[in-house]
Amino acid sequence: MVSKLKKAFVCNECGSDYPKWQGQCTDCNAWNTLTEIKLSSVSGKITRHQGFSGSSDSSINLLKDVQLEEVPRIRSGTSELDLVLGGGFVPGSCVLLGGEPGAGKSTMLLQTLCFMAKSHEALYVTGEESSQQVAMRAKRLELPTDQVQIMTETSVENICNVATEKKPKVLVIDSIQVVHLDDITSAPGSVSQVRESAAMLVRFAKQTNTILILVGHVTKDGTLAGPKVLEHMIDCSLMLEGRTDGQFRTLRGIKNRFGAVNELGVFAMTERGLKAVSNPSAIFLQRNEDLSSGSLVVVIWEGTRPMLVELQALVDESHIGNPRRVTVGLDHNRLSMLVAVLHRHGNILVGDQDIFINVVGGVKIMDTSADMALILSIISSFRDKPMPRNLVVFGEVGLSGEIRPVSNGQERLREAVKHGFTQAIIPSANIPKKPIQGLKVIGVKKISEALQALF
Repeated sequence: MVSKLKKAFVCNECGSDYPKWQGQCTDCNAWNTLTEIKLSSVSGKITRHQGFSGSSDSSINLLKDVQLEEVPRIRSGTSELDLVLGGGFVPGSCVLLGGEPGAGKSTMLLQTLCFMAKSHEALYVTGEESSQQVAMRAKRLELPTDQVQIMTETSVENICNVATEKKPKVLVIDSIQVVHLDDITSAPGSVSQVRESAAMLVRFAKQTNTILILVGHVTKDGTLAGPKVLEHMIDCSLMLEGRTDGQFRTLRGIKNRFGAVNELGVFAMTERGLKAVSNPSAIFLQRNEDLSSGSLVVVIWEGTRPMLVELQALVDESHIGNPRRVTVGLDHNRLSMLVAVLHRHGNILVGDQDIFINVVGGVKIMDTSADMALILSIISSFRDKPMPRNLVVFGEVGLSGEIRPVSNGQERLREAVKHGFTQAIIPSANIPKKPIQGLKVIGVKKISEALQALF
């Protein structure tokens, strides 16, 4: 007697399961996002086709009795990538790398794999390109390809069978959106295919202690494509950002079970691939010799290190009924909130002006410590008064106009002194107990005090 296949309907947006199809997902309220997925045949296929055991240790122990061992790390050959990963790759971990088309995902992985293949077995599985295309890229980048194994395959069953035989230490799948399981009838890239293919590959990596690196596509709004459950399966999620016509790329850690979250790595795209930028602050501070209004340097904190970036504001008279608010590298809603705070607690009305904000170098600022610098740069442009070239600013602004302290204040100030800055406007609570040689620090408690100190 043939057993009946179990089915479920999965939301493409949030990954919620339902026993039958319905028009709207009740968890995320999205319409027409449920797709069918078969359950029983996939689990049977995994056990039947793989040469690894599915058993696990189900014994119960006290947490205090668990033996702690230092997690070994395998270097990637690039200092910035190791920084974002938390020190290197962890055996048995699953890393998801996403980014816009042309950002350099395949280039970064090919460089990494060629380095790691010198000391570990490495297998590159490509489903989007042919072996000749990958070889041409490696030749153009002048990479050592003697030890790198490559395979063109899209069947997950075949990939796992070959990996079981070859036993690679590092396995790259480029990309998760093009591989498929034979038992699932939906097209590659669908919710069911991405979900079950990733689950099978992750299970293989965990049970064989293999480093698994998955390449993921992104949607039009910049998020990773596929079901949200895909990001819950993996150990580390990385996003490679940057304009394809620009020189610099930033690698941000969105999720990391073995390191700091929101760590940022900076790379420069060259003729020989991506090169790590060891001192990002020096790159992003290539300012014009002439002083200009609206330009200000802010010290942000990314992961485990400070970074100096230039913030630019342009305030111009609006000729339309609804003034424009344009931000590049900053949250648009944050700008609207700070404009309201500036009017209420700084007595400066710019709500009828067009405001354009730009973070130089293509960096995306996630840190709220840029609030005060954003307000001061807006006023500088509005009044057409340039600010001192040797000035840095950081501090979070509250809705009542207060300047809130931020974390790692002294480390930010030391980074500023290292790059030749001599003045700093910071929250009063962040004033160091011991004066920093060569730096004049002005502490403020309210936005009105910052305006008085500067203008």
